[in-house]
Amino acid sequence: MFYLIVVLVVLVLLTLFKSVKIVPQGYKWIIQRLGKYHQTLEPGLNFIIPFVDSVAYKVTTKDIVLDIPAQEVITRDNVVIIANAVAYINIVHPERAVYGIEDYEQGIRNLVQTSLRSIIGDMDFDNALSSRDQIKATLKQSISDDIADWGITLKTVEIQDISPSPTMQMAMEEQAAAERQRRATVTKADGQKQAAILEADGRLEASKRDAQAQVVLARGSEQSIRLIAEAVGEQQIPLLYLLGEQYIKAMTDMAKSSNAKTVVLPADILNTVKGMMGEVGDKMPKS
Repeated sequence: MFYLIVVLVVLVLLTLFKSVKIVPQGYKWIIQRLGKYHQTLEPGLNFIIPFVDSVAYKVTTKDIVLDIPAQEVITRDNVVIIANAVAYINIVHPERAVYGIEDYEQGIRNLVQTSLRSIIGDMDFDNALSSRDQIKATLKQSISDDIADWGITLKTVEIQDISPSPTMQMAMEEQAAAERQRRATVTKADGQKQAAILEADGRLEASKRDAQAQVVLARGSEQSIRLIAEAVGEQQIPLLYLLGEQYIKAMTDMAKSSNAKTVVLPADILNTVKGMMGEVGDKMPKS
């Protein structure tokens, strides 16, 4: 009799234990009765029928962070880029999430990846890199209705990274290097052009100044010749003297020139000078 009482007490305690369910905050429990959905237990103290009802799923009601794996996406201008994202979801109706789809997390990941490929595929490469907010808004709108059927709300979705593929990055770096080289070449060519123009302008200005100087010298020579002619008249002595003076000056200048290595003088220069001076002496009027 004693053992029967003990067994009955144990059965009562086990029944009470199995009928009382305490759901922690931030969770909801799905109860199945004889294999069929019966109710959803809210946080707190709950009672169920033991051996008939059972806890089938324990679903969190806190926000869930889903990491969307990186994938290759082809833009409208046939550029391959790598994009990944992160989605923040909240389960509003747990029974829909567990009975509406086999794996809601995997389903949402696939939806985000598919929608992301479709959205970026309609954009050019430059727009895809600079339009994260637009991609985010379009992505959220495109999948919100789909996951609402599973009792899930999409809080937000963020684009973590959009970057060119390694091959495209190498091509972009080569293009940038070529562009920098082109600019350097153009700058160097412009500098050489400006230098050549300035040098030509300098030569032109120097030529003009040389021409002006030649004109001034020619006019001076003209005046000198005119004055000498007026002073000499029919006499040859002053003229011969001037010619000898210019001859000696020319030889002196040639000797002083830095380019002159050897100065060749006439062998009879002394006799020539004496002869010129003698001729001049003979022609001078005697007192």
